Amino acid sequence: MNITAIIFDMDGVLIDSEPAHKIAKERAFARFGITLPEAVYEEYKGRPDETMLNEVVASLPEVNLDARQVLRFKHLEFEAVEHLAMPIQGAKEFVNWTKSRFQIALATSATPRNRQAALHLLGLSDSFDFVVDASGFSHPKPDPEIFQNAARGLKADTTECLVIEDSLNGVVAGKAAGCHVVAITTSFAEARLLREGADYVVPSFQQLRRLLDRVLNLDGKNGD
Repeated sequence: MNITAIIFDMDGVLIDSEPAHKIAKERAFARFGITLPEAVYEEYKGRPDETMLNEVVASLPEVNLDARQVLRFKHLEFEAVEHLAMPIQGAKEFVNWTKSRFQIALATSATPRNRQAALHLLGLSDSFDFVVDASGFSHPKPDPEIFQNAARGLKADTTECLVIEDSLNGVVAGKAAGCHVVAITTSFAEARLLREGADYVVPSFQQLRRLLDRVLNLDGKNGD
C-alpha cells in the first residue's frame, strides 16, 4: 500500500459515545411513550441518527409522530448525557503519531456541535488537516460520499487513503470510496468487519500502529 493520508471516523473509533447516544434515543422516544426493543438499537448501531429515527418512526404507523421532532429531542437529551462518553484507549496518542507522518482528516456523521464537543474532550480540536461532519455531506454511509469529500479536502487520491472505521456501514463506505480500510473492534466482531470488506481488523490502536509499521515499513523511517 502507498498511503499518504489517513481518514478517521470519530464515534466508536476515537470516542466511545454509543452508550450516551443510546440513552439519548431511549429518552427521546420515552417522551412519546415509546419503548423500543434492544434489538432495534443494535440494528442501527453505528448508523446516523436521522436514518434510524426516520426508519423507526415510519415503522410505527399507529403512532402520530414526527421524526424531526424526535431528532430534536434526541439532540437535547444527548447534550445532557454526553459526559458519559469516554476516549478510546490510545486514540489521542495514535492521532498525534500519525499527524507527523501523514495528512489526516476526520470524517464523522456527528453534528458540528457534537463533533466540536467530542474533539474538545479528546484534546484534538486542532489536530486534523481537514474535517467533514454532518454538515459536509448529503448521503450517509454506506454511501462513500463522506470519505470522498474528506480525500478531496486533503487533495489526496482515495486509493492512497487509509480509513479507520468501527462500523459495518463505515467499512462498506470506505471500500466504495476506493480507500484502504482498517477496522477496529470497538463495536463489531472481527468476522463481521472482514465480511463487509475490511482489509485489516485490529483490537486496539497499539496493534494498529504495529500493523502500519509492518505493512507500510514506517518503523525507523520517521523516528518514534
